[in-house]
Amino acid sequence: MDDTFDEMYGSDRGPQITIKEADNTHAQIALSNCDLSFANAFRRIMLAEIPTIAIDLVFIEANTSVIPDEFLSHRLGLIPLDSANIDDKLVYTRDCVCDQYCERCSVTLTLNARCTSDVPMTVYARDLAVQAGAQCGQPVITDPEGLGTIIAKLRKGQEIKLTCVAKKGIAKEHAKWSPVSAVAFEYDPHNKLRHTSYWYEEDAKAEWPPSKFADWEDPPQEGEVFDYDAVPNTFYMDVESVGSMAPDEIMQQGIKYLQQKLMDVMKGLNGEDQMEDDGGLRSPGADGGDYQMGGMGGGQGYETPFGGQDGRTPYGGGYGATTPYGTNGWA
Repeated sequence: MDDTFDEMYGSDRGPQITIKEADNTHAQIALSNCDLSFANAFRRIMLAEIPTIAIDLVFIEANTSVIPDEFLSHRLGLIPLDSANIDDKLVYTRDCVCDQYCERCSVTLTLNARCTSDVPMTVYARDLAVQAGAQCGQPVITDPEGLGTIIAKLRKGQEIKLTCVAKKGIAKEHAKWSPVSAVAFEYDPHNKLRHTSYWYEEDAKAEWPPSKFADWEDPPQEGEVFDYDAVPNTFYMDVESVGSMAPDEIMQQGIKYLQQKLMDVMKGLNGEDQMEDDGGLRSPGADGGDYQMGGMGGGQGYETPFGGQDGRTPYGGGYGATTPYGTNGWA
């Protein structure tokens, strides 16, 4: 039946995703009926182009711990924050009408910890207080004790008091915005296509055990004729979330932004007019709309999706703003 369907409709059937295993942090999938370039594009979008929220600005009022301000800011930026349905809750700072940040494009978190006993005190992600009414940006806590990521350790008399501003961004700008820690990628686990030559000392089968994905397809038969024209059409992925998004949402968002990129390519090939009334490029999901390409913006020069103007970074403020890599001015 499948062969008849393929003969009749061919590639119109489109790529298919089969979820083999899934939990709160992992999803193992098989992507079929597509080519290598499509599968790799899907993988790279999940790695670098799905928006999340992460701490971007840190204003330190007091820090008498052994950790320098820059290291502390960097550590705070890497704490996973809840980013579920982020497109419906926050806009990019570059698309916001505010001067630097506001409730529409950011979430404020505060940390105030002081050790008053002789026993060293550990500061955890749970100690970050999110502003009242925030719909996202809560620190992700998955350990059984409900503590979260370790931020610092304080001895008697030491103190940390600071304010953090979390913003929406993508991992193309910085890895802290990546929703995944890794996306394992493999095809042809039995090496039927002979794309790989295994180096070995005595026995290749003993020294190169098959991966877990080898159980998902039939092994080659003894004496099977090699097909020189065969190409891979099934790709196996293991999506590992950092906790800011569930694996199923990561995959759905990956498909969404891949579709938008393909749509932009098709519009360009068709020669459609893609100028926007507001001028310049818009970010994915800006003002609740789709990602659209634009042209020259209002006499201020060309504005890219990842760059602002007036001396501002895409996700930060103007000169003198505090970033995760410095507490005064640019890092």
